[in-house]
Amino acid sequence: MNENVIVAFQGEQGAYSEDACVKYFGAAVNTKPYLDFQSVFEAVERDEVTHAVVPVENSIEGSVTQVNDLLLDHDLGISGELIVPVKHCLMVAKGATEETIKEVLSHPQALGQCRKFLQRHVEWRTIASYDTAGSAKIVAESKRIDLAAIASKRAASLYGLEILREDIQNEDTNVTRFFVMEKNPGTIENADKTSIVFATKNAPGALYNCLGEFASRGVNLSKLESRPRRNKPWVYVFFADIEGGVEDPDCHAAIGGLLKTGAFVKVLGSYKKA
Repeated sequence: MNENVIVAFQGEQGAYSEDACVKYFGAAVNTKPYLDFQSVFEAVERDEVTHAVVPVENSIEGSVTQVNDLLLDHDLGISGELIVPVKHCLMVAKGATEETIKEVLSHPQALGQCRKFLQRHVEWRTIASYDTAGSAKIVAESKRIDLAAIASKRAASLYGLEILREDIQNEDTNVTRFFVMEKNPGTIENADKTSIVFATKNAPGALYNCLGEFASRGVNLSKLESRPRRNKPWVYVFFADIEGGVEDPDCHAAIGGLLKTGAFVKVLGSYKKA
């Protein structure tokens, strides 16, 4: 592991994003936590770190919209992706039981991913927090027996909490997709997936014409998702994943055609698919 590699992630130590850093870069990776996603992106831009690992999509709760907005607003590039299984645990301070719990703390995505379990405990009040591991840290520091957190098994170990329930997520197949971000990733050898964001012109059939640039060349889109432009009400951009690297002739030609057909196009990165 290159000791000069420092990877930013959102949350506290023990966060799923830190697990993703370790999975991608190895156990010896140097990681640096930040409070929010905006700070993670800015840390790469200011050269405080060399890379960032951010969640972009969950198999249950869908896209992480704040990250999508930051991908559009910042000039970082995607250099890789990985898929991380997410196994949630209910954890408490010493002496607490399910009967003493009144409040459950976790990130909104984690609360949503455990909705079925939480619905069986209507007496518990759920509280949204900035991070799963951060929630575990809060419970540990408070020592309250009426407060629980939903986080990873590693977070429970890091903060000395007792696990009351494991695998409480709605689905056993709960996974999160992460992007690895860099300032100037360059050309990724053997890239076979490309992520872009584009906008259509304001005309009838505009989206149809944009998608035709891919269909006419036999290039498949594995994802297409609209997102409102925050500075232009009722105007939308489209995030798309292309099956093919940007150096692939058909993919390259399709993006070139989209540059003419669409209102704007931004290539977020071309990388090896997970």
